[in-house]
Amino acid sequence: MSVVFSPKGLQGPLRRVVFVTLYELLAIACASGLFVLLGQQPAASGAMAVVASAIAVAWNIGFNHLFERWEARQSVKGRSVRRRVAHALGFEGGLALVLVPLMAWWFGIGLWQALVLEAGLLLFFLAYTYVFNWSFDRVFGLPAAAQ
Repeated sequence: MSVVFSPKGLQGPLRRVVFVTLYELLAIACASGLFVLLGQQPAASGAMAVVASAIAVAWNIGFNHLFERWEARQSVKGRSVRRRVAHALGFEGGLALVLVPLMAWWFGIGLWQALVLEAGLLLFFLAYTYVFNWSFDRVFGLPAAAQ
């Protein structure tokens, strides 16, 4: 196991655990607040945010495992813009396939309303992820692979 704290910052498996934990806790708080701002009940909003977070983490692990297995079999190696776009669309599309009907049922809204809600969350999370990653690296330092 690599050194946890070094002059270069938080490293190794602990870095990933701290990253995911902080990312998801803040994401749950933000998503809960967004749901409430959009007219949903606070208790239902908080519970939906926790469930969505758990689904997103599980999907992230499963999808990335499958994507990397597929990627390993490709004759062209590396991550081109096209491959990164395919990865992002596959991840977000698969997540939406689960979350849209779940949110429709959970909040008692139509599928169209849930799709619009999911689209809003996607836009929010694009900005959130960028800011969170930048902030995390500023506080904990860059990962060894990026140094």
